[in-house]
Amino acid sequence: MHPSASFSAAIRVRIENTPGAFALLASAIGEAGGLLGAIDLVRVEGSTKIRDVNVLADDEQHLEAIVDAVRSVEGVDVVHVSDRVFLAHLGGKLEVRPRLPLKTREDLSMVYTPGVARVSRAIAEDPEKVWALTVKRNTVAIVSDGTAVLGLGDIGPEAALPVMEGKAVLFKEFADIDAFPICLATKEPDEIVRTIEAIAPAFGGINLEDISAPRCFEVERRLRERLEIPVFHDDQHGTAIVVLAALLNALRVVGKELSDVRIVTTGVGAAGIAVTRILQSAGARWIVGCDEGGALYRGREGLADAKLEYAETTNPENLRGSADELLEGADVFIGLSVPGAISAEGVARMAPDAVVFALANPDPEVVPEEIEALVAVIATGRSDYPNQINNVLAFPGIFRGALDVRAQTIDAGMELAAAHAIAGTIAPDELSADYVIPSVFNRAVAPAVAAAVADAATRSGVARRPAPAAPAAP
Repeated sequence: MHPSASFSAAIRVRIENTPGAFALLASAIGEAGGLLGAIDLVRVEGSTKIRDVNVLADDEQHLEAIVDAVRSVEGVDVVHVSDRVFLAHLGGKLEVRPRLPLKTREDLSMVYTPGVARVSRAIAEDPEKVWALTVKRNTVAIVSDGTAVLGLGDIGPEAALPVMEGKAVLFKEFADIDAFPICLATKEPDEIVRTIEAIAPAFGGINLEDISAPRCFEVERRLRERLEIPVFHDDQHGTAIVVLAALLNALRVVGKELSDVRIVTTGVGAAGIAVTRILQSAGARWIVGCDEGGALYRGREGLADAKLEYAETTNPENLRGSADELLEGADVFIGLSVPGAISAEGVARMAPDAVVFALANPDPEVVPEEIEALVAVIATGRSDYPNQINNVLAFPGIFRGALDVRAQTIDAGMELAAAHAIAGTIAPDELSADYVIPSVFNRAVAPAVAAAVADAATRSGVARRPAPAAPAAP
């Protein structure tokens, strides 16, 4: 574990104003394994000082232990403890601001009645004008039913809202898209589809999020059939795009071709199936998927429809066995499952210069430290290891490109283009085992993805307008 801002607190303390007093406090935090951050003087009260001390911990229990250690220091009184993550969420993470001033009666008459009626009539006469005269041109609905949130599972729509708010922040920050969180109090596919159909006129795209499998497949399929705006289930396709991007670069590092490698995956849910499909579209020919019962193969009893279809199009040799057993001689492992899905012993039997993507989060399928001497490239879903597979590399740029050309859908060609664009942001002379995927803060990624997606949409015929011209060089 590593100290992280995800588990951080501001500890307000009253400390005696004597030499060495703060050193004792800092020592207690260090001995408890905490990472000392900013220290702020709040005020002086006679012979004592009030300070805010920021600390980072490994997890919630560790944070509590650090606070207990501070309380045990003689001459230190803990006034209160503020969890910095909860402080960041007070009042939510979003707000709506007008783009135009509203200071005079003239302003009011133009942005609202009576002037707005002219705009409404214009749209009624020519519905295409909604793209130019409303927020629709730059808005995405982030829709969830709260049934598959992070690693928390079915926690309900209210508990899903902070995650959807966070997603909206990322849309704005990385692609200047105005996204709105919409959490639904229903798990019924019919109701979800109907609700999204009903709100679709206000949006230029629909981002489905954290809807559990197999319902997510049906919901996305039906919406793509019925709506003429992009519908994108990020848990499926966003993950798949970033995995492909990282794998393309990882295989360049080890000098192997996607069409030649043997790939074993664990996790055959929404993300696992989508990853396999995009790898096949990109040229992969040998993939075996495993769930808790081992390999999916033709003739295996008890499989749900999605897994039956998966078995029909993968596992060319119809192999059976556990993921660990199937790793023998494999070139690539991709985990989208649970901690402990494979072992270091299984990894040791992989082919030379193997690639391991252990993406379960926060705890990977196998501990990276246990396999770093056994494989050539390791990627995880965590930010505290190299090569983080993070969907924020994909979805902002994908929707930016789709909105820019008013795409009717997001098709397979656009997804492949996005993956290649992400991979291509790392120059060949920059590639290395610990740098196969760009940082989430690389500001070149979203524009590159947007341009590639817009071009692919134009080539496939789903674009309804030309891509905007690139800004002139300074």
